[in-house]
Amino acid sequence: MSTKFSTLIYEKANHRALIVLNRPEALNAFDRTMQKELKTAWRMVKEDEDVRVVILTGAGDRAFCSGVDLKEGDDPETKAKKEKDPWHHEDAGARLTSKQNGVWKPVITAVNGLCNAGAFYFIYDSDIVIASENATFFDTHVSYGLVTALEPIGLTRRVPLGEVLRIALVGGDERVSAKRAYEIGLVSEVVTQAELMPAAERLAASIASHPPIAVQGTVKAIWRSLDMGRQQGLELGEMYPRVGNTPEALKQLNEKLARKDKPKWRLR
Repeated sequence: MSTKFSTLIYEKANHRALIVLNRPEALNAFDRTMQKELKTAWRMVKEDEDVRVVILTGAGDRAFCSGVDLKEGDDPETKAKKEKDPWHHEDAGARLTSKQNGVWKPVITAVNGLCNAGAFYFIYDSDIVIASENATFFDTHVSYGLVTALEPIGLTRRVPLGEVLRIALVGGDERVSAKRAYEIGLVSEVVTQAELMPAAERLAASIASHPPIAVQGTVKAIWRSLDMGRQQGLELGEMYPRVGNTPEALKQLNEKLARKDKPKWRLR
């Protein structure tokens, strides 16, 4: 099954949705059209019970995403609204990602090529990030005299503060290699370019094989806890098993134990 977009590729198979940022001629930068289409795509993911996991990637070999499309310029209507009422202005990066759209189905982001500036929205809201050996990560905001704030703030949940500050302050003068991204925890796996999508598909197949209520409850519990102190997070965490561990789930658990299924696992 596939759905037609002008800036995205959206496909669904085997309980997995694939979303591809499809503007390779613009290094997959997100323009206003892509921003709108991503909102639609995430709504489709959210409302489709058959979708249990999402793979997000970029088209072509050069870039995962280069951030917002600056060549498009300001939309006159949006600019006028911002000047009139700055408190209700929506940032270009708003509603781009699953978490911004209230989707608690796991997202695996596969980074191939460069990942710059606003592309970090996708990175810091993903559940699992993997990269090909040719992936590079950097933020050019300060190089052009622009404050970078949302991107580094979001990254502080994934990597050490010192690394975030270095990425933000050095700007376009330095790029983080895939190897270094793995070392600092920005990505959890680095593979060859040819192996990137097969690796993402393997992870997606594993996640999709598990009961979706358990998976989605786990995702939501972890992410919600990040906005709280540790004790508050633990107290809230007590609620999720009570809600998500339904009688049907416990029945499946007992049936699996009775069968004495042997787990199939791989060493990472």
